[in-house]
Amino acid sequence: MGIRPEVMDTAEVDPGERAAFWCDRIARLFQGLKSDQYGDADFSGRASTLRAGDVVLTHLEATRHRVMRSSAIARATEVPYLKIVAPWVGCAGVEQKGRETWVTPGQWSIYDTTDSYAVANPESVEHLIVMLPKAQFASRGLALDPLMARRLGGSGGISRLALDTMRNAFRELPNMPETAARGVGEAITQLVHLSLLDLAGQASAQSQREALRERIKQHVAQHLADPGLTVDAIARALNVSRRQLYNAFAEEADGVAGYILARRLEACRQALANRHAPQRSITDIALGHGFQNMAHFSRVFRAHLGVAPSDYRRGQAA
Repeated sequence: MGIRPEVMDTAEVDPGERAAFWCDRIARLFQGLKSDQYGDADFSGRASTLRAGDVVLTHLEATRHRVMRSSAIARATEVPYLKIVAPWVGCAGVEQKGRETWVTPGQWSIYDTTDSYAVANPESVEHLIVMLPKAQFASRGLALDPLMARRLGGSGGISRLALDTMRNAFRELPNMPETAARGVGEAITQLVHLSLLDLAGQASAQSQREALRERIKQHVAQHLADPGLTVDAIARALNVSRRQLYNAFAEEADGVAGYILARRLEACRQALANRHAPQRSITDIALGHGFQNMAHFSRVFRAHLGVAPSDYRRGQAA
């Protein structure tokens, strides 16, 4: 089963109560965020939220409105996030750190939930909102303040790849198991980090290799069940050479093929350990994660975990 969305929709309540309903739910969803509708009496909105590990993605559709976070609320934030607004339809004006930036479809902007900010949506909008744990960026030594409320994505490059990945992730998450979704969340985090490095003028050949490595990892997560997932197949799918793939994984001891095997084994291990999921045969689990025969699966499972798959399942059940 894939990731299930959390949905809030003003269609659930009477028209006269929709604005208040929206404000209450937005405050719950986004840690006390304040919202208003420019004084409009007629309002409608819908938000569908999915999680990719620690990354939270929300597809938001609403008539015109704006949101604000005061310094006091920001200081009380339980979980610090960096937050992205990426319009599909309409525009958004982001204010933070004394800057105001407007983004339209094909662009995105990022801001810090631990500081005051405002986002204006002066017309009906359809946005992708992405929240990423701030701690994963603060620990990388990147000065974040100068990068907040800036425009990204419009000129292509790594920031456009990050946008495409976030959009595709939201579409595909309902079809992914949690293991794959967590990997996609990590890929989004890395691509956003590389986008901020690029924005800060720190992009390098190393960062480009890192970007390709994250694209490879995302592709592997999405096609783990495909027994035809090979180095050559990945190179064709991503339109790169085998040499580029090997260079991207030069810092990983087992290379691309070893990474694929490790992800398959981990997915199988989790399935065998899950006592709450419907019981599946070991053969079904192995073939469902891309292994082509049981002899090979049993051999590599024992080599990596030190125990046969059937013994591992019995041990977890006990």
